[in-house]
Amino acid sequence: MAQSVGIKDVARVAGVSVGTVSNVINRPDTVAAETRARVLSAIDRLGYVRSESARQLRAGRSRIMGLLVLDMGNPFFVDVARGAERAARQAGLGVMVCNSAQSPSEEAEYLSLFAEQRVRGVLLTPADATGRTIEAFRRHGIPFVLVDRVAEGTTECSVSVDDVAGGALAVRHLVDAGHRSLAYVSGPPGLNQVRDRRTGALDALAEAGLGPDSLHELPTERLDVAAGRDAGARLLGLAHRPTAVFCANDLLALGVLQAMYAAGVGVPDDLAIVGYDDIEFAAAAAVPLTSVRQPAVTMGALAAELLLEETEDTGVPHEHRRVVLAPELVVRRSSLSAR
Repeated sequence: MAQSVGIKDVARVAGVSVGTVSNVINRPDTVAAETRARVLSAIDRLGYVRSESARQLRAGRSRIMGLLVLDMGNPFFVDVARGAERAARQAGLGVMVCNSAQSPSEEAEYLSLFAEQRVRGVLLTPADATGRTIEAFRRHGIPFVLVDRVAEGTTECSVSVDDVAGGALAVRHLVDAGHRSLAYVSGPPGLNQVRDRRTGALDALAEAGLGPDSLHELPTERLDVAAGRDAGARLLGLAHRPTAVFCANDLLALGVLQAMYAAGVGVPDDLAIVGYDDIEFAAAAAVPLTSVRQPAVTMGALAAELLLEETEDTGVPHEHRRVVLAPELVVRRSSLSAR
């Protein structure tokens, strides 16, 4: 295996000191043009790449931001990552993206990795509903911002969408269309987002004079298309099938739509469907999907900007903020049944 080229090798080939090579890399304007050209030629000839991790250790400051999300298979989190990466790049930082796969144990492992790598800070969508992994990570003193989750205290920033309002938007739309018996395909009950969207759904039913028994909940272990198909099969097996279903995200909704199509159940005439997130696939579905839109790219960018603000040496004390964005209902054919 070929040995890596070090700064000493560059100094030897260029016939200068290690300090001069360091100056050419970090402060080129302090080195004479002829010497600088000789060092750059040696760097090019040897293929030298400076050790960024070593430089960061000496400087005590990383140029990497961590991002840990629930599911990189969900386009919503891909958009969050796009927004975060865009803001980080403008500040000269890179983003290390990791996927907890909704697993608290994997979340803990990645947070330990971020601590080992001494990242500048972390953008985190928690998978552990107990908060234990966050408490353990807090000991490292690395700043973090919660994404798609409201910070409960004042020890960190957060960027989220008002999921109670979003759940209410979805169900109010279905109630206004004449539906009185609804299902909620909810995802893992431990997730705050799932609970908040259910709260909003119940609020909208109460506004219409309907009790909680008007909402049949179908929990799933995961928030993906396969879980949606399974929920759709359970929905088809109900003795008194609801006429509309609200899903905790678009992937679940697309799975329910697939199950209905396979069973010959018409959408929206036999069953209206509303999803959540408004991912790109929602509009391109066989029956375009009504969805509650979350501004995912904006959420990622705002979270990264808050983290940068907290970690920059401005001399001004940082004040933690909770940014809550408004959801938006995007109506498409999946919920436009004539009742």
